[in-house]
Amino acid sequence: MATTAKPTRERIVQAATKLFYGEGIRAVSVDAVAAKAGVTKRTLYYHFASKDDLIAAYLEGRDQPNLATFRRWFEETEGSLADKVRGIFTALARSARKPGWKGCGFLRTAAELAAMPGHPALRIGAAHKKKFEAWLAEMFADDGVPEPDRLARRIVLLLDGSFAVVLLHRDPDYMEEAGVAASTLVEAALSRRDSG
Repeated sequence: MATTAKPTRERIVQAATKLFYGEGIRAVSVDAVAAKAGVTKRTLYYHFASKDDLIAAYLEGRDQPNLATFRRWFEETEGSLADKVRGIFTALARSARKPGWKGCGFLRTAAELAAMPGHPALRIGAAHKKKFEAWLAEMFADDGVPEPDRLARRIVLLLDGSFAVVLLHRDPDYMEEAGVAASTLVEAALSRRDSG
């Protein structure tokens, strides 16, 4: 009876999240999601008009928790602003060493839907990445870093690039190295601030 404790829609999204993240959105059928959620396909379609809507709900469900995790890693890292940025990469590398880690769900979904530029999941993924970038820029601006938006964009490029390379090589050390590069960029920006 544990399957009925949560609202049906929430159970469906949780099942989709596990399956989509673990196996990929194209590899997982609506039937598989319904079975994992313990509902009929008809019930699933009562809550979601299409698989595309379910994919969008999967990413929407990851948005705020992922952003909160990055913020927590930043805040928990002691030291300078450069240390805190590097801390995000260090914590991410720790996560990437866990057996269940499959990379960034937003980027993996974007890769699977590359031929469908109007897909709602792509808009959700892009908005998620922009929120992270805007938050970083805000952190930099609060510290008086010159050109905070530009620096945030560079850090995002390093972060997302490290996601891709770690998936290819299965070596989280690449994330650690990206963190070193990110902290070097932040230190250079802080130097410009202090000398200006």
